[in-house]
Amino acid sequence: MSSKNSGMTATELIIARHANRERVKPGEIVNVSVDMCMSNDATTLLTEKIMKDQMKTHSVWEPSRVVIIVDHQVPADSIDTSIVQQGMARFVDEQGIKNFHTTDGVCHQVMLENHVYPGALILGADSHTCSYGSIGAVSSGVGSTDLAAIWASGETWLKVPETVRFILEGQLKPFVSAKDVALHIINLVRSNGLTYKTMELSGPGIALLSVPERFTICNMAVEAGAKSTMIIPDDAVIEFFKQLGRPFDDQELLSALKETEDAPCHSEIKIDLSELEPLVACPHYVDNVKPLSEIKGLKINQAFLGSCTNGRIEDLREGAKLIKGKTVAPHMRFLVTPASVKVYKQALKEDLINTFLDSGAVVNHPGCSTCWGAHQGILAPGQRMVTSGNRNFKGRAGSPESEIYLASPSVVVASAIKGEMTHPKEVL
Repeated sequence: MSSKNSGMTATELIIARHANRERVKPGEIVNVSVDMCMSNDATTLLTEKIMKDQMKTHSVWEPSRVVIIVDHQVPADSIDTSIVQQGMARFVDEQGIKNFHTTDGVCHQVMLENHVYPGALILGADSHTCSYGSIGAVSSGVGSTDLAAIWASGETWLKVPETVRFILEGQLKPFVSAKDVALHIINLVRSNGLTYKTMELSGPGIALLSVPERFTICNMAVEAGAKSTMIIPDDAVIEFFKQLGRPFDDQELLSALKETEDAPCHSEIKIDLSELEPLVACPHYVDNVKPLSEIKGLKINQAFLGSCTNGRIEDLREGAKLIKGKTVAPHMRFLVTPASVKVYKQALKEDLINTFLDSGAVVNHPGCSTCWGAHQGILAPGQRMVTSGNRNFKGRAGSPESEIYLASPSVVVASAIKGEMTHPKEVL
């Protein structure tokens, strides 16, 4: 089978356009122009230092294409953190950068709501930048040195990744979610199975997944080593951008991407969504995946609903529906952190926040929150947390002697109600 775009995959097509080339092939090193770049409070000041001290450049190439986001520790939890955020404000004022988000939420959710679009090439100094493939962009995480070079020139080099295509078939069963799809893929290929490859999702099952669900799967691709992700934009993506108030209507691009659906790729893996069950990534690796049924009843101390993986309004709706009229288990901490202020406001309109508060949950300001492990719910030695976040490495959320279990929003909330790992159907 062949594609009308010289056999290129969607990722290769977008890279070729940004390299001003007719075509590219996997393994090639190419120079590309960058549409948007992003850094946050964990990376901005280091990037500035490298650009100025080592590259001897004192101005970013195009302020309108630079996005700076404060999200890891919001509001500041220490004097040192406040000094970092003060330095970020100084830098954006000096550079004339208008895309400065100080309290708007997790960087990837803020980027999704405000700055990403199909066909774009976007690089960010955060590993989960790969999320934007969910709407048809080529995006990847880079280090501060690479980002400094992008700030200075608007360009970078990259190796064209091979594409591994996951063909989704069937339909998810009740209480099986996009998070379970992500964990299933990671379990299949392991933590390094997609190293420097693009994870492309296709097949009839895609149409049954909302854009936020697609974002969840793409967000976690880096936990399998993926360099980037790709889902060819469809009508759901166009409608998503319309609802955001940022309509996208580049029909030439959309048609060109559509024509790459059958392009040759490195390999194809079929997944029957109807066969999946609720999964949990157990300590201390994301690919240590087990069926929920194997650890059912395990006592936990804290539950966290939030993160750039699962803190969107759909996740909060799912959680509120389960916990409405119920209470958090005794001696349990249930923390809820909307992924963005936009999500928070919508949750307020729908009375979801009151539902969580009435249950005994703590609702935090939007940001990385507990997933980052620096504030808003640190674990003590011996404590266990079930979280809708994306990483469970030792010490990620507090003490190295604590344990982190990754699960879907519904499993997180059900477990908060029972105080132990629980299937959502048991709290209906």
